Amino acid sequence: MDMTILLPVIIVTAIGLIAGLALALAAKFMAVPVDEREEKLRECLPGANCGACGYSGCDGYAAALAKGESTPDKCAPGGADTAASLGEILGVEVSSTPKVAFIACQKNSANKYDYTGKQSCLSASLVHSGPLECQFGCIGFGDCLRACPFGAISVDDNGKMIICEDICVGCGKCAAVCPKSLISIVPKTAKTRVLCSNKHKGAPVVKVCTTSCIACGMCVKACENEAITLVDNIAAIDPEKCTNCGKCKVACKRKAII
Repeated sequence: MDMTILLPVIIVTAIGLIAGLALALAAKFMAVPVDEREEKLRECLPGANCGACGYSGCDGYAAALAKGESTPDKCAPGGADTAASLGEILGVEVSSTPKVAFIACQKNSANKYDYTGKQSCLSASLVHSGPLECQFGCIGFGDCLRACPFGAISVDDNGKMIICEDICVGCGKCAAVCPKSLISIVPKTAKTRVLCSNKHKGAPVVKVCTTSCIACGMCVKACENEAITLVDNIAAIDPEKCTNCGKCKVACKRKAII
């Protein structure tokens, strides 16, 4: 055989073998170790990538769990079942109580002026604290509705935001965009709640809303479990102490408690 043809073939083949060997060695010695737990944790997550856990998505949350930088109870869409599965992989016990968003306002305040700007709660709140007589009330332009990735918020004919607790996962995205800080994330089992956020007291509150808390303290006196206190002139209920007996609701003549 002509060596002028065979020699180039041998050289190219040798170069290919050397390059292949070099790549194989590089892959072995330069490979990033894969945490098997991280892969298992990721498989347990629902894949919503909603960011409710505080990370960029399910991949980021799984990585944080594997590194011990987070806890297994942060996945709102997955709920208790996902938390339990994550805890089993990590070898920790998890107690996850289902949570939902709650809007502390009945929207029974009249308008003090006609707002014609951008239909956004944030934009409206920048104009004299919003168009409502109650400066603490729900403006009702739906910033929370648009922020909910699960479609758990709707609006009724009176412009009141309604949260469907069967759909809500307590991710907190609605709470983050409410300029009045009316939305909180509460245990789903906490059935007794205060529907007011007005921090004023007495007559000034009565003038701006028909169903406001006036900090009279009647609910505090009616509660036999000391589950209610007045914080910033608003009744606050401790869900750990509350037995949902309903006595505070009966005592509230302003119908601010449900």
